[in-house]
Amino acid sequence: MLRLFNVYYPVRILVLQGGEALIICCSFLLAVRIRLGEDTLLVLQYEYGIYKILAIGALAMVCLHYFDLYDPQRLPSSGETYFRLLVVLGALSFVLAATGYFLPSFLIGQGVFVTGLSILTLALLGWRSAYTWIIRQPYLRERVYVLGAGERAKRLVEALRARKELGMDVVGWAGSIDDGPLKRETLASTLSALGKNRGVDRVIVAMSDRRGTMPVRELLELRLRGIKVEEAAGLLEKVFGKIDVDELAPSWLVFSEGFRLNPTFLLVRRLTSTIVALAGLLLLLPFLPLIALAIKLTSPGPVLYRQRRVGRYGVVFDCYKFRTMRADAEANIGPTWAGDSDPRVTTVGRFLRGSRLDEVPQLWNVLRGDMGFVGPRPERPEFVEWLSREIPYYHLRHIVRPGITGWAQVCYEYGASLEESREKLKYDLYYIKNISLSLDLVIILRSVKIVLLARGAR
Repeated sequence: MLRLFNVYYPVRILVLQGGEALIICCSFLLAVRIRLGEDTLLVLQYEYGIYKILAIGALAMVCLHYFDLYDPQRLPSSGETYFRLLVVLGALSFVLAATGYFLPSFLIGQGVFVTGLSILTLALLGWRSAYTWIIRQPYLRERVYVLGAGERAKRLVEALRARKELGMDVVGWAGSIDDGPLKRETLASTLSALGKNRGVDRVIVAMSDRRGTMPVRELLELRLRGIKVEEAAGLLEKVFGKIDVDELAPSWLVFSEGFRLNPTFLLVRRLTSTIVALAGLLLLLPFLPLIALAIKLTSPGPVLYRQRRVGRYGVVFDCYKFRTMRADAEANIGPTWAGDSDPRVTTVGRFLRGSRLDEVPQLWNVLRGDMGFVGPRPERPEFVEWLSREIPYYHLRHIVRPGITGWAQVCYEYGASLEESREKLKYDLYYIKNISLSLDLVIILRSVKIVLLARGAR
């Protein structure tokens, strides 16, 4: 795993992205050479050809990203991968054709774009096939042993087996060798055998109760033999972008790196949120009267909906949104989470929720200082009181300002139950631990993708 902008990425995915960026640029460079011959250097240097090719490469990479071609969890088969590649190449063809028509100066030469796209199609399909074959080779995959037998270890094993792109193959775990309580002698003999036979490349410790059962000496010997030994909480943070609160020791939170909330950083973050909120309001200002009119004409009641939410340090504030439900949505049932196909949502409200335009009035909350642009989503006081009793460390999400968007929003679905709220807290804790302006930028870019693809709204 490689850490960029406070987010961990599998090295394999970065190799895939880097390889495709290189292929895109080389395809068009080769097309220039084929079509222009001896004039290639002149066009690239003095007609800004190299910058035009880099612009095409950046556009192609954005398209590949927005079609989830770097998100293996959303690709059910290699067939769909190739289909999406062809869709991206088709979209890129239309964009280049339109650009050449409206901006002729962007054209590099006669037929260069057509030739480049033809080369790129063959090269990308070939590269994806070769990449898929290469990463499946055993010598490029890590053999992993999970030291633990509880529910936490089981979840870790299932998650690693589901994430093939990580290059980790679970060759065994303690839960498969001992049906009863873990015994130190059993674990020690298993680890000693693995060390002598070089049967594993990495050992992940996922034991909930380590007193008297942790084979410390054997783990140290494995590490001295060059085998990686890692704690489950740290691996879960790197691989899944979340901190598992179940069976998490408070000492891990105290002594681990991160949680840097110094006043200077918080001030800079506050100024950044204010600037982004002002820019957003100015950009969306022409659409606000149209949204208000649509709400008024389609359902009786106020245009804005005011709801009490819990902010930083547990301070309750009024959060504003465009009304998307009937005015009497909670008249009889009280505070309730929205569900899929909720009948209380109006026709216009469904569109506003899907496009996230209902969140626009919260920019005013950002300007007031109740919220930041990025942060954990604010929850209602009625739910906070209940969730704080049921979920450990839930109160930690209130040490930073809540946000319009956040790490949990871009990584997980809408939380409308105890278990979903527990899962979202894991992502919120990851954000608070690794908080930075660079991570905020990553979240904003992912949020734009989610809005454009209309994901996760209810």
